[in-house]
Amino acid sequence: MKNLSNKIVLGLVIALAGVTATAQDFKVGVVNLDRIFREANSAKAAQNKLEQEFTKREKELTDLAAQLKTQSDKFERESPTLAESQRTIRQRQLVDQDRTFQTKRREFQEDLNARKNEELQLVIERANKVVKTLAESEKYDLILQESVYVNPKHDITDKVIKALNAAR
Repeated sequence: MKNLSNKIVLGLVIALAGVTATAQDFKVGVVNLDRIFREANSAKAAQNKLEQEFTKREKELTDLAAQLKTQSDKFERESPTLAESQRTIRQRQLVDQDRTFQTKRREFQEDLNARKNEELQLVIERANKVVKTLAESEKYDLILQESVYVNPKHDITDKVIKALNAAR
């Protein structure tokens, strides 16, 4: 019986030694996507592209909001002296203008979000290609994109950003 116990313990020790050796060969890397979005040239270029594309519409919305506020302030000042019919007409005009403004602002935001998602998706696709190439060339077993905590020795974000910037 004692001989059987010794064999089981010896088998477990050998198995654990094998697991430890395998764990030491396991290579892990982590990529911080937020840093890639902030620091990679392709992400910066995408941001500049979006700004150029939407600056004009954003200015139009800002101007429209200022105009609406001016008209609303004017109405507030003049409403006590206006006839009831005039006051009602001006109120309706302001409500219509505000509704138009809200619609344009919502459409702008939806368009901006859609384009931002498209551009960020392109950056992610490029980054994923770089990560895959890096994983194959440096023999990584696992590369994660999101984590709660990362030991800096496993963070390969700098390598990914350098490769992305070199690819452009």
